Amino acid sequence: MSGVSILGVRHHGPGSARAVRRELERLRPDAILVEGPPEADALVRLAPALEPPVALLAHVPGAPSRAAFWPFAAFSPEWQAILYGTSAGVPVRFCDLPAAHSLATERDDDDQAGVLADPIGSLAAAAGYDDPERWWEDVVEHRGGDTPFEVIAEAMAAVREGHEPDGHEARREAYMRKTLRAAVKQGFGRIAVICGAWHVPALSGPLPSATADNAVLRGLPKVKAELTWVPWTYGRLASWSGYGAGITSPGWYHHLFDAPDRPVERWLAQAAGVLREEGLAVSSAHVIESVRLAQGLAALRGRPLAGLGEVTEAARAVLCEGDDLAVELIQRRMVVGDRLGHVSDGTPMVPLQRDLRETQRRLKFKPEALDREVDLDLRKPLDLERSHLLHRLRLLGVDWGTQGQARGKGTFRETWTLGWRPEHDLALIEHAALGTTVAAAAARRATDVAAGSSAVLADLTSLVERCLLADLPQALPEVLAALSAKAALDTDVTSLMAALPAMVRAHRYGDVRGTSAHGLAVIVRSMLERIRAGLPVAVTGLADEAAKGLLKHVDAVHSAVALLSDTPAGGPEGGPESGAGAASSPRGRWLATLRGVCDRPDLHGLIEGRLTRILLDSGELDDAADRMSRAMSRGQAPARAAAWVEGFLAGGGLLLVHDPRLLGLVDGWLTGLSGEQFTDVLPLLRRTFGAFAAPERRAVGERLRSAGDDDGTEQDVDERRAAAAVATVLSIIGRGDG
Repeated sequence: MSGVSILGVRHHGPGSARAVRRELERLRPDAILVEGPPEADALVRLAPALEPPVALLAHVPGAPSRAAFWPFAAFSPEWQAILYGTSAGVPVRFCDLPAAHSLATERDDDDQAGVLADPIGSLAAAAGYDDPERWWEDVVEHRGGDTPFEVIAEAMAAVREGHEPDGHEARREAYMRKTLRAAVKQGFGRIAVICGAWHVPALSGPLPSATADNAVLRGLPKVKAELTWVPWTYGRLASWSGYGAGITSPGWYHHLFDAPDRPVERWLAQAAGVLREEGLAVSSAHVIESVRLAQGLAALRGRPLAGLGEVTEAARAVLCEGDDLAVELIQRRMVVGDRLGHVSDGTPMVPLQRDLRETQRRLKFKPEALDREVDLDLRKPLDLERSHLLHRLRLLGVDWGTQGQARGKGTFRETWTLGWRPEHDLALIEHAALGTTVAAAAARRATDVAAGSSAVLADLTSLVERCLLADLPQALPEVLAALSAKAALDTDVTSLMAALPAMVRAHRYGDVRGTSAHGLAVIVRSMLERIRAGLPVAVTGLADEAAKGLLKHVDAVHSAVALLSDTPAGGPEGGPESGAGAASSPRGRWLATLRGVCDRPDLHGLIEGRLTRILLDSGELDDAADRMSRAMSRGQAPARAAAWVEGFLAGGGLLLVHDPRLLGLVDGWLTGLSGEQFTDVLPLLRRTFGAFAAPERRAVGERLRSAGDDDGTEQDVDERRAAAAVATVLSIIGRGDG
C-alpha cells in the first residue's frame, strides 16, 4: 500500500523508541496505528498525563481470571508513538486483535508454535550479542544507506521465510491488516504502523485478500471487555505482557533511553552512589577505573560502546571489589529498578480504586514497588488507621502488606512489609461490586464468606479476628451469628479446639485496639464447655500421629484459656480468682477437665506425659514424681515410657535441672534398659532431648556428672580393657612405641 510505513520494533527497546520518534518526525504521518487492543482507542488521550511504566488492563466483568495487560515504559516504541501522536494532533489507534476476542478463548500452547517471542533477540544471538539493543545500535542504527526499518524488514523476511502463521497469530495479523485497510479507506494518506518486528512481513508486500482475512476472523467468540490504565512496575515488566515480549533489565534500558550521551560514565557514577547509600566506601577513582575497564572490555570484544555485560563486570571488579552482595544490590536497584508508574485522576477507575487512592493520600501511605518494612504503633491514631486499611485490603485479597513478627513484646505494635503489585488493581476491580469504599467492600466480603455454606468453624473464627483487626463492626453481627450457629452444630472437638484460640485473641482486641467485642465472650465460653465435654472421648484409642495432632490443639487451647478472665461464669469481669470462684472460672474448669483425663489408665503415653506437665506447671499436681515413676516402671513397655517422657519434657529441660528426683527417675529408667530396648526408644529420646536449648542440655549433663561424683562410689578404671584404646591413641599421636 502506498503511503503506508511499517515500523518494525523490539518491544521495550530504547534504541527502537528513539528510532521510532525520529522516523515519525521525518514521515509526519496523518494517522498512527499501534499494536494493542482497539478498545483502548478512547484511552489514548490520557497518555500525556500518565507517568510510565503503566499498562492497559483488559478484563471481563465478573470473571477476573480473564484479564490481560499491555505494559508500556518510557522507552517503549509504542509509548513514544502515542506521545508523538497526542502532541502533534495525529489520530492514534490500536490495531491488534480486540481484547473482546482474545479474552473469550483460552490460548493453546500450539498457537505459539513456530513464533519467535523476540526475533530481534534471536538475530542478536546469532551475531554473538548478549544484548539485543546493543546489536540494534551497532548493526542497524549505525548502518548507512537504508533506513533501520527497511533493514529490519529484510531481516524479518529472511527469518519468517517458509513460516505459515496459524491459530492466534494468524487471527492477530488478519485483524492488523483489516485495521490498516480501514484506515486507508477512511482517506488517511500517510499511515505509520508501529508493530513488533516479527509482524512486518505480514503487513507489507503482497497481502492476502480482505475476503481471506475476514474468513480467518469469522465466528470468533466474543465477550464484554473493559479497559483502563493501571500503574505498572519495572519488576513486572519482564513477566507480564499482552504481546509476550519481556526484558530482564528495564532499569538499564531506561538509563540508555534517558542518557544517550556518555551512558557508561553516568551509569557507573549512579552505581557508586547506590553503594555509598549503603555505607560502602566508593571513591571517584573507583568510578574512573571502572569506566576504563568497561571501555577496555568493549574494545577487546569489538563493540563500539560498552553494554550491560561490560559495565556489570567492571562494577563487580572495581566498585564492588568482587562482593556478590554489592553486585546484587546494583542489579536490584538499577538493572531492574523499583520504579512504579502513576495514572492520573482522570483515568477510568471503579469507585473502590478511587477510594483507596484518596485514603492513601489522607493517611500519607504512598504505594511503592520496592518492598519496604514499616512499624505501626497502634496507640497512635494515624498508625491505627493504616493498620485498619491494610487488614481491610487483605480481606479483599489485596496483599499490599504482609504482616510480620512485631518487634518487642507489646501487643500495640505491628510490623508490615509493603510492596504494591500491578495485579492488586485487578483484585480491586474484581471486588468493585461489593462496595464503593474499602471499608464497605471488606465488610460485605466478610459477611459473604460467613454466609457461605462451605465455611468451616476455624475459618469463621479467623474471620471474626480479621474483622476486629480491620475495624469492621458492621460485619460482626452477621459473622458472629454464623459462627454461633456453626459452633452449636459442630460435634468435632478438634475443630472446636482449632477454632478457640483465634476467638480468644479476638476477645482481647477490645482492650488492645479499643474495638468492641460484644458477644464474643458468650461464644468463647460455650465453645470451651463443648471442648471440655468432648475431650475425654477424643483422647481414647489414639495412634501416635493422632496423639501428636491432638496435643497441638491441647497446648493451643491451654495458652488461649490463660488469656481469658478468671472471673466465674456469670460473675463480674476482672474479679480476682479465689475459693469457689477459682474453681468455676474458665481456667479452673479447664484444669479440672485435664486432671480428670490425666487420671485415666487408657491414655496414650504422649498425652499422659504432656497433661502431667501442664498440671504440674499450673500448680495442680504434687505427685508428678510418683506419676513418672509409675510411667517408667518395669511393667510399662519402653516405647510407651519414652512417649510419656517426650510429652512430659516437651515444655523444656530446666525441670530436670532443678528437680533431682525427676532427673534421677529418667536416668535410672534409661540405664535400666537393655541394649535392644534402648535402640527401639532412641529416636523418641533423640527428638525429645534434641528439642532442648543447648544451655539446657549442657546443664542436664553437668547435673548428671555431679550426681555421679557425689554418690560416694569410686570411679575405677579397668586398665586391661582400656589398654587397646590407649594403644590406638598413642599410635595416632606418633608414640606407638610407648
